[in-house]
Amino acid sequence: MAIKIATLCGSSRPGNYTAMALALVNEEFRRAGEVELHDIDLNTVELTFPGREPRGESAAAFRQAVAEATGVVIATPEYHGSFSSLTKLAIENLGFPSVLAGKPVALLGVAAGQIGAIKSLEHLRSVCSHVGALVLPALVSVARVQEVFDEGGKCLDPQAERRIRGVARTLLDYIHGAVCPKVVLEAMMRDQAA
Repeated sequence: MAIKIATLCGSSRPGNYTAMALALVNEEFRRAGEVELHDIDLNTVELTFPGREPRGESAAAFRQAVAEATGVVIATPEYHGSFSSLTKLAIENLGFPSVLAGKPVALLGVAAGQIGAIKSLEHLRSVCSHVGALVLPALVSVARVQEVFDEGGKCLDPQAERRIRGVARTLLDYIHGAVCPKVVLEAMMRDQAA
């Protein structure tokens, strides 16, 4: 079974820490060798506000990439005690019913404060669960992110780096343990019925 992973960065600020953290996760997926990675740049997607029709090919390609993904990683900064508006707009553009429904989703949050992105991740978990995503319990929050990464995106904290990279392993472990056996079993049942 081909494993397709879609990753979304919920910050559009140039040089943002969310993208730096997500880059480590994406590197782990690339190392796995078995993964077709779709690192989706939300800055290139024509996201529309709720109630408006999606526009352009980029919105359709975005929705299709997430729909075809075996699993999804959503990374967000914490803004004013919640996740970013870009993250919410991306989720809104995944349709109703959402193409996230039934998909395993891993969450990663970064924040400048000492408690990290706990509030934003709890809010994001609630929204993703509401649209039917299977949110994995191992949320990863990076506190004092401006001390964890340098300006070039190099991680300065080995323990934080292990936790961040672990997002990829956690999602792949879930897919191997729960999704792949289900796909194989369904294929066997179809073959027996034919």
